Amino acid sequence: MRLNKFISHHTTFSRREADKLIFDGKVKVNGKVVTNPAYEVLDGDKVAVNGKPVKKSTKYTCIVYNKPRGELVTKKDDRGRKTIYDSLPKKYKHFIPVGRLDFASEGLLILTDSPKVADVLMKSDLPRVYKLRIKGNITPEIEKAMQEGVEVGVEGAHEKTKQEKIKLKPFYSYQIIKNDPKYSTLKVAITEGKNRELRRFFAHFGRDVLDLKRLSYGWVALNALPTGKTRYFDKREYKLLKEFLKERDAKAKNKN
Repeated sequence: MRLNKFISHHTTFSRREADKLIFDGKVKVNGKVVTNPAYEVLDGDKVAVNGKPVKKSTKYTCIVYNKPRGELVTKKDDRGRKTIYDSLPKKYKHFIPVGRLDFASEGLLILTDSPKVADVLMKSDLPRVYKLRIKGNITPEIEKAMQEGVEVGVEGAHEKTKQEKIKLKPFYSYQIIKNDPKYSTLKVAITEGKNRELRRFFAHFGRDVLDLKRLSYGWVALNALPTGKTRYFDKREYKLLKEFLKERDAKAKNKN
């Protein structure tokens, strides 16, 4: 893991604050000053900031945040737009979001203080369920793409995207709630976390996504959590997470 990322994950410093500390010579790895934020921290390395050791904790906490529209999932925005950390209680300042929801999207966002948990959940194929309202109808061509997958272009993507074309897998499932020439509503489940995947999918067919809300991520559901509020994982969610991590670790060992 990059040094600046390691510091931001295991302390209350943001990535930019970590960069400044590193450039200012206030970070040591194994007793030596390191001034390169991209330095790779290996297992067993001892990192210190301002002379204080950065401790990796084996315990972790996970929360659910019902993100409102109009917030970015990032620590800071160079354009001064509101981020989730402007709304979240300060005690969650160092928590890592599991994936992202774009500025205009809302709904369930998992955050954790464990880099491992965040990484495993982000790279998993757990189904993510969304409710969408799109402009226009859902054609047989769109349904076929949901069933078989499709390659899409930059339509609907972030203006700074470097992926001009991406191959999207078939949807895990979908339910058409309303199919109308003006506006259609549907619920879909996907198993990938590609940037603006659903917006790019529907833009490929000339359909604008007007509303996009994530309802669940794996076994974690939004349920009745009010917009802008947080809650801790309950006992069942922690139990299933531990089982999931254990299973992933076992699979990793079997591959080696």
